[in-house]
Amino acid sequence: MADKNAQAVAEQLGSLPPTTPDLQGQIDRLRGKSIVQLEQVKILHDWLEGKRKSRQCCRVVGESRTGKTVACDAYRLRHKPRQEPGKPPLVPVVYIQIPQECASREFFRAILEHLKYQLPQGRLGDIRNRTIQVLKNCKVEMLIIDEADRFKPKTFAEVRDIFDHLGISVALVGTDRLDAVIKKDEQVYNRFRACYRFGTLSGEQFQETVDIWEKKVLKLPVASNLTSKSMLTILGQATGGYIGLLDMILREAAIRALEKGLSKIDKATLQEVANEYK
Repeated sequence: MADKNAQAVAEQLGSLPPTTPDLQGQIDRLRGKSIVQLEQVKILHDWLEGKRKSRQCCRVVGESRTGKTVACDAYRLRHKPRQEPGKPPLVPVVYIQIPQECASREFFRAILEHLKYQLPQGRLGDIRNRTIQVLKNCKVEMLIIDEADRFKPKTFAEVRDIFDHLGISVALVGTDRLDAVIKKDEQVYNRFRACYRFGTLSGEQFQETVDIWEKKVLKLPVASNLTSKSMLTILGQATGGYIGLLDMILREAAIRALEKGLSKIDKATLQEVANEYK
């Protein structure tokens, strides 16, 4: 019955109008990933660089939507792998995101997949040894583990062993839940005491970030004047200074404005999108 009702509604409303190629191109661009050099990202990268050079373990902590993931992955991208004929690739920095309830096997799989190696068959000990050997052959200097609070408690021992066997820097990334988890194990906590807190944006930093997003990410035909007092007020109230929310709202507002036939984000469209995120 529900299928028939849905079919009747669809027939009554008709097909949705097609998107023009030009508009679709703009939408695809706005959906794409952008790496923006923000001051707070640069500061984090400098901090991580110090840990990589000294081969020290650390953790990066911040609330969701503060931009930790993009910032950490961008650091990995700044250390480009090198390939020499007949030799394993040289990969200075490995960045992985781990799944929920991550056990040892899933942890090793994530590392090997990032380095484009297959997970071997066999016992966990064989997989562990293979992973450590691959990290050594690829001369990995830093392993960044995002969503590290998803580890099962026993898996943290595997992380400690990688540091002990290879002496590489290991960076755990997560929310405050990560702090709560690792403080339950004194051995883990002592290895990862060094901590960088990735916070929200406010004041001039927030305004500068909005300006950068308008000019380098949105790049609409006409300036939207997003740093005006009224526009900043809307964005500040909707995002709370979280860069992830700011990115989502501005991209959606830009797409919606273009679909309306506008060449910039007007106040009404920005408010319309912002209201959906409150």
